[in-house]
Amino acid sequence: MLKLTNGLLALSLLAAGFVSAQEVEPTTPEETEFYEPKPPKVTPGTNGSAPSDAIVLFDGTSLDNWISVADSTAAKWILNKDGSMTVNNRTGDIQTKQNFGSIQLHIEWKSPADVQLEGQHRANSGIFLNGLYEVQVLDNNNNDTYVNGQVGSIYKQHVPLAMASVPTGEWNTYDIIYHAPEFEKGQKVKSGSLTVIHNGVLIQDHVEIKGTTPYIGWPKNPVHGKGPLKLQDHGDNSRVSYRNIWVREL
Repeated sequence: MLKLTNGLLALSLLAAGFVSAQEVEPTTPEETEFYEPKPPKVTPGTNGSAPSDAIVLFDGTSLDNWISVADSTAAKWILNKDGSMTVNNRTGDIQTKQNFGSIQLHIEWKSPADVQLEGQHRANSGIFLNGLYEVQVLDNNNNDTYVNGQVGSIYKQHVPLAMASVPTGEWNTYDIIYHAPEFEKGQKVKSGSLTVIHNGVLIQDHVEIKGTTPYIGWPKNPVHGKGPLKLQDHGDNSRVSYRNIWVREL
């Protein structure tokens, strides 16, 4: 690397093509400073509330942003007086009316305080990014199951780095960074990724999405663009509740 103390000489050599910018060592602080583009101003939320540039998907007042996955009719889950919604058993999964690509997602969930059932049947639900890639919701407190299907797993793909659940019946928080996969000419050219923070604890660290997250079979990679955020009705009286759901498009 050239260290040129004469700024004019360095500029002349750069302009003539004799050296590249990477070969010229800066000699003043100003040469490594830039002022554009300026990042947009975002006002943070407080206590998990949405920042100023977020899209609020559920604030506890209605299910207007959600539809049934099965037939696109109005979502049939239970709207609670405390500003949450609860899975209405066997009414089916729900998804957002709006489609998204890469996002930052904030979502809060809890299992019912009165424990019922065991293993994968205890407060089982799931959060599907792009409608395809599941982050598992499950009550694993004193309830072991297969670790690539436990709470906080990328279902059947990535075991969480820690089990960070709060006591059964209390509210958990997931903060998720999702980068969508990329496709060209009918083929995946770049895998997607997921980062998950569970109650302030990093449990998935920019892990590769290998494909869809089926219960049976290997991951598949269907070509897709943007898709909905989907919440699962597992069909076994899971009684999982959700609140305070918002996203920031990336």
